[in-house]
Amino acid sequence: MPSFHEFFAGGGMVRAGLGEGWTCLFANDFDARKGLAYQANWGTGGELTVGDIRTLDPAALPGEPDLVWGSFPCQDLSLAGAGKGLGGERSGTFHAFWAVVRGLIEQDRAPRLVAVENVCGTLTSRGGRDFETICRTFVEAGYRCGALVINAELFVPQSRPRLFVIGVRDGVEVAPELLSPEPVEPFHTRAVRRAAAGLPEAVRDRLVWWNVPPPPRRAATFADLVEDRPDSVSWHDQAETKRLLDMMSPVNAAKVEAARRAGRRMVGGVYRRTRVEAGAKVQRAEVRFDDVAGCLRTPAGGSSRQIILVVDGPVVRSRLISARETARLMGLADDYVLPRNYSDAYHLTGDGVAVPVVRHLARHVFEPLAAAPLSARRAA
Repeated sequence: MPSFHEFFAGGGMVRAGLGEGWTCLFANDFDARKGLAYQANWGTGGELTVGDIRTLDPAALPGEPDLVWGSFPCQDLSLAGAGKGLGGERSGTFHAFWAVVRGLIEQDRAPRLVAVENVCGTLTSRGGRDFETICRTFVEAGYRCGALVINAELFVPQSRPRLFVIGVRDGVEVAPELLSPEPVEPFHTRAVRRAAAGLPEAVRDRLVWWNVPPPPRRAATFADLVEDRPDSVSWHDQAETKRLLDMMSPVNAAKVEAARRAGRRMVGGVYRRTRVEAGAKVQRAEVRFDDVAGCLRTPAGGSSRQIILVVDGPVVRSRLISARETARLMGLADDYVLPRNYSDAYHLTGDGVAVPVVRHLARHVFEPLAAAPLSARRAA
């Protein structure tokens, strides 16, 4: 059975995606509240350590993991990160993560696979220098690596594109069918190809193009995941719903009117955003009715929490998205235990990795490589 270490583990969504065929040897997160959610779902067997990754001693970590996963913080790589990139306090924990990996390598416990996940802005952050740093770090540690952008929308009704960089240790025999000679859609996007082309030749020569098949067509829609009687939020009264509708631009109001005339129940996702109109800042409510929720974001005040708008003919209702709905949008089963506090639950899911995306990568990349033979050079 393959094994793994999971860093920035949150509530263990990567563990959920890997599934029961994998053994968790070690997990770490800085947030004590997320740690409680992790233990509520995965037990208190001792694999979780809550604390700063910078304080971890690789020598104290157990076992020889086949996979080390790190979903390091995205704040400094996002549009709101003020351009700090991997030099920022939060996203800079990427370097601390790799210090742990290097420690394992020095102790002759190098994982076969290392995977990192973050926002797609990583590809262009600081003019591409951060993506180059990530790839160079893999290469200098003895790994070939490949980048993919996978939108969770292919698996669950949530628009959530994320960058995955997956490295395989030198000496692990990679079956030819796992690689493509050149980038292929849908996971090698134009942004990935552009970022890869901008890498120095020495780094680019060590890149691989992972040959990951697309999943079957998704059947579930946003409306399928909506609760009629949520227990974590309440429906707005008519006055509050009217205020929300009044905040819409003519284009968004027209979307609601079209939904009224659709002849079926329509569910839309709404975000409040500040727009500049005629030189003045105006708060607008913007809605989408494409059967897909907007990307869940870590809440920083009410404006970042997604609102649900249910239109059923002349009846329009609204409320905050429920905690359980956010979990469903991340591919978590309904028996997954969420924090009782709404904000804690939203923070947990909004920071996570979509479970079926991890399962897809496990099936088509991680598990074949975890079972692959080692060359004599690596075995020595």
